[in-house]
Amino acid sequence: MLSGLVMTAVLFGALLHASWNAIVKSGSDTFVDTLLVASGAAVVAAATLPFLPLPPAESWPYLAASVIIQLAYYGLVAAAYRTGDLSYVYPIMRGFAPLLTALLAGFFVAERLTRGGWAGVALISAGILLLAANQWRLGRLHVPQTLFALCTAISICVYTLIDGLGARISGDSFSYVGWLTALTGTTLAVFIFARHRAATMSRIRARWRISLLGGLCTWASYAIALWAMTRAPVALVAALRETSVIFGTTLAAVVLKEKFGGARVAAAGLVCAGAVCLKVF
Repeated sequence: MLSGLVMTAVLFGALLHASWNAIVKSGSDTFVDTLLVASGAAVVAAATLPFLPLPPAESWPYLAASVIIQLAYYGLVAAAYRTGDLSYVYPIMRGFAPLLTALLAGFFVAERLTRGGWAGVALISAGILLLAANQWRLGRLHVPQTLFALCTAISICVYTLIDGLGARISGDSFSYVGWLTALTGTTLAVFIFARHRAATMSRIRARWRISLLGGLCTWASYAIALWAMTRAPVALVAALRETSVIFGTTLAAVVLKEKFGGARVAAAGLVCAGAVCLKVF
C-alpha cells in the first residue's frame, strides 16, 4: 500500500517523465535532442549539488553502475524514437519494465509484494501493454523499434533496482540523484560534442530553452521516484511511475497529433484500476 503523499508525488513525477519524452519526440533529431535533454538535466542537477551532502562512499559503486546503464538507456531511447512513434515504443519500454522489476525485486532488494501489490503491478502493466498490442493489431509492428523498446525496458529495470538500493544506502535520495544526473549528463555532453559538434551547436541555438525544460523534468521526475523508493517498495513505485504512459499517449495525441482510439481509453482504465490497488491493498 502506498501513502497518499507518495502516490501523489509519483504520479506528478510520471507526468514530468512523459513530458520530457514528448519533448524529445517533438524534435527532428531524436538522438541529439535526447542527449541535449540529458545534458540539460545535468545543468539542473549541478545547481543543486552545493546545497546537498556528498553521498557516502558505500553508495558510489551503485552510482557508477547506474551511470553506465543510464548511458545505454539514453542511447536506446533515442534509437527507439528514431524508428517508431511515441505512442508505440513508449508503452512497450515502460510496460515491460515494472513487471521485470517486480519479479527481480524479491531477489535483489529483498521485497515481497502482497497480493494487492501484485494485482496493481499486473493491471498497470496490462494497461500499458494494451497500447502496444493495439498497434500490433493495426499492423504497425516493426521489429527494429520493438527490439529497441524491449532493450530499453530491460535497462530501465536494471537501473531502477540499482538506484533503489543506492538511494537507500546514500541516506539522501536527492543528493544521490543529483550526482547521478550530473555525471550521466556530463558524460553524454562530452560525447555529443566530440561526435556531433556542428549539429549540436545548431540544435542548442534552436532548442536550448526546451532542452533545459526537458532536463528539469528529467531530474525532478527521477528525484521524486528515488525519494519514493526510500519510503515504499521499489516495485510498487516503479509500477506507479509507469502511469507516465497514459500521460505520454495523451501528449502524443494532443501535441504530436497521433491518433487516440478506444484502446487507449481502455488502457487508461486498467492503469487507474492498478493505481487504486496500490493505494488500497
